[in-house]
Amino acid sequence: MEAVAAETTGTKPPQLRAARVRKQSIIKFVILLVTLGFLFIPLFSMLIFTLRHPLSGRWSLAPWVAIFTGNGESLGADLTVLWQGLGTSLALCVVTVVIMLLLMVPTMVIVHIRSKALERAIEWVATLPLTIPAIVLVVGLGPIYRWLSADVLSTNPIWLCFAYVILVMPFAFRAIAVGLNSIDVKTLVEASRSLGASWPKVFFRVIIPNLWQSILSASFISIAVVLGEYTVASLLGRMNLQVALYQLGQSNSQISTAMSLLALLFGVVLLVALDLISDAMRKSKEGK
Repeated sequence: MEAVAAETTGTKPPQLRAARVRKQSIIKFVILLVTLGFLFIPLFSMLIFTLRHPLSGRWSLAPWVAIFTGNGESLGADLTVLWQGLGTSLALCVVTVVIMLLLMVPTMVIVHIRSKALERAIEWVATLPLTIPAIVLVVGLGPIYRWLSADVLSTNPIWLCFAYVILVMPFAFRAIAVGLNSIDVKTLVEASRSLGASWPKVFFRVIIPNLWQSILSASFISIAVVLGEYTVASLLGRMNLQVALYQLGQSNSQISTAMSLLALLFGVVLLVALDLISDAMRKSKEGK
């Protein structure tokens, strides 16, 4: 009678609901376990490789000690190229993020207010680098960089920032677009203008404070992309962290792998910091 009543009312008995919940929990656990294994088994293998010499089988912390002491001579590695590449990549991160924000934030805000059609066109242009392989970008950028290096600028790797702005545009655009769509920009602008605020005040004191979370997201994602970029720098003959790791791997692959793990860890720290900052900003807004 209970089963008939459950069928007529459209509800399932508690036993069936509990069994379904257990099945869903098992499926979620298996998916999570497979995903974590897919992500962490390669990283764990890299860690083992840095600790165990591939030929002798001897376990040692020497590669990590060499990185943190800055002395790799005992392992036959010159770490000068590593520090040079790391310094270049960090400088590229700063310059790329600054150019990206100066270029995209004002443009996206103005277009978001004025024209939805133009916003869709800019979205198409900004996401275009995702569909173009990096090697194809280099074919187009190569002649431009040769001309810039010979006649206008120098061969300093810092000028890779122009190419990197193109590479980070799709990720930065999406992060900023999410922030713009989450607030009523037109209403904020109209209210501020009606109260006598100038356009610079509207932009810096009204819109930007509401976009801080999106700006941080775009910045952190751009930093992660720049730190992991290899193809453009290598084919253009410039030095950055990934090119330095490749060159270092020719003499000591353990130190190169250890430094790659640290770079990955730095990216994870950036994402965790972004999440913590976002939560703190959301709680502060809710408290107000």
